Amino acid sequence: MSEIAEIIDSLENRIEKLFMKIDSLENKSVLLKEELEKSASKIKNQTDEIVTLKSECDSLKIANSLLGGEENKRDTKLKINSLIREIDYCIAQLSD
Repeated sequence: MSEIAEIIDSLENRIEKLFMKIDSLENKSVLLKEELEKSASKIKNQTDEIVTLKSECDSLKIANSLLGGEENKRDTKLKINSLIREIDYCIAQLSD
């Protein structure tokens, strides 16, 4: 009988260790999920900031091109032509 009792005690100890390990892993999982959410939020914010900065950079390039310089004049003409094409396309869409 004592062998069975020892086996049962051993099993109880192993099961208790398994439950403690499960709790530990669940806590770690919660922490990792929170960290993942924070990282995803940070990435979204940085992506938004990149888009804003690119837009500002384009605006500054256009402003600089209007100020002068041969290579800037070419960029300005290309941008104006692009805008005219977009406007023509919009007018064509409204006409249909």
